[in-house]
Amino acid sequence: MAVRRQLDSRFVRLDSYDYDDPDREELLIRELYREFGGPLLRQVRKTTGNDLQWAEDVVQETLVRAWRNSAKLTWEPHLLWAWLLTVARRIVIDGRRRRGVRPREVEAPEEDSLAVPDGADRTLAAIVVADALRNLSAQHREVIEETYLRDRTVSQAAEVLGIPPGTVKSRLFYALRALRTALKERGVAS
Repeated sequence: MAVRRQLDSRFVRLDSYDYDDPDREELLIRELYREFGGPLLRQVRKTTGNDLQWAEDVVQETLVRAWRNSAKLTWEPHLLWAWLLTVARRIVIDGRRRRGVRPREVEAPEEDSLAVPDGADRTLAAIVVADALRNLSAQHREVIEETYLRDRTVSQAAEVLGIPPGTVKSRLFYALRALRTALKERGVAS
């Protein structure tokens, strides 16, 4: 109870100063920060999702509004605390609304970091695959060429190559396995 009387008397003294006195305003803002800054910051952090920077901004704006409205405020600590909490809550709500309406701000990338599609990756991949295909046996290479590169079905490839469809399937299986191994050796496939 002694703390409350001390708080009450301190705010009564602040309230009794002349409103045009510049020392009163500095003393007022200092007392507001000392008495309410810490507890208000703890309360506001809960409502801002523990965002310390945003919470500090809200506390600062709340106490500035208290300072601006000092002539209108009731300087009883429990009423002042309730007023500060209400103002802080409204500032947080306004901030959430603003964030919901506006898109997130991001910094523009530097011109040097922008990737320009030039087809070099695709060309390089084609060269690596062609090199790996050259290392396959002739039978495996022609099965892959007919099915993948010429986009033929197994039956169509069997007809062109003059072999049974089962043989095409078998050669294709082993050809793809050999191709995968060749690409792994080149560091392309995982």
